[in-house]
Amino acid sequence: MDTIARHLCRQLLEPIHLVAYMSEEPTEEINALGFEGYWPGYFAARSAPLGKAPAEVVDALFYNFAPGEVAACIPSVWDVTTPEAVLAARERGAVKALRRILGDLADSPELARAADVATKVAVNAPAAGRLLYAGLRSIPVPDEPVARIWHAATLLREHRGDGHTIALVAAGVDGQEAHVFQSIDWGMKPRDYGRLGPLTDDQLATVVNGLRARGLVDDSDRFTPAGRALKNQIESLTDTLAAPAYAILTPHEVDQLTADLTPIATRLEENGY
Repeated sequence: MDTIARHLCRQLLEPIHLVAYMSEEPTEEINALGFEGYWPGYFAARSAPLGKAPAEVVDALFYNFAPGEVAACIPSVWDVTTPEAVLAARERGAVKALRRILGDLADSPELARAADVATKVAVNAPAAGRLLYAGLRSIPVPDEPVARIWHAATLLREHRGDGHTIALVAAGVDGQEAHVFQSIDWGMKPRDYGRLGPLTDDQLATVVNGLRARGLVDDSDRFTPAGRALKNQIESLTDTLAAPAYAILTPHEVDQLTADLTPIATRLEENGY
């Protein structure tokens, strides 16, 4: 089940969710509420399921943003609009983006069926310890199939993300260290990894040197055997924590959902998602 959870969420559902961050339409819809630039709308939309939560709460849940990034936008975004308005704008934009990218697939019976099955998984996942996922669960599920599949993908992406944070905390890896781990895993130098951009050179050096002192990263910014083992342990626990959501599916439903989602994920991949 761990492998099924990884494949369905990471390879097939997460690309659907990602249109909210990687397409112009959601940003345009959110900024039409009165925001400027990308990040205020991002933090508003992603934290909106929590209501007007303070920066300290949002920062704890988002986990891997650099110090001060969340507080630069939260709670001031709520002087501009409401969580409900932002959520509606994000959904409108995501649906527009998906319809543009998917074309005829958007109105196919396969997408509608996938939306129903993915929603069945998404609303029956265990919520304990998953606060961002739980917040999303409080939002009504859309009826329209494209909105419905995006909503389900978002629920399951944040459910997995909440579990990944649990795995990182259990491993003693903080948010910036997690970015260094990801950069190394992708064969990049930490300074070239975009999410580490807000850190100064001194701040980044402190993070990397801390991992070296723990025997996890070598002098060439590569994993030591212990570092690779810890990275694998984190990913394995993330899969394990995500797996119970998919236990509700029969083997036939797993096969059918995989078949229905594959052309959607392929179209999204062809367009850079």
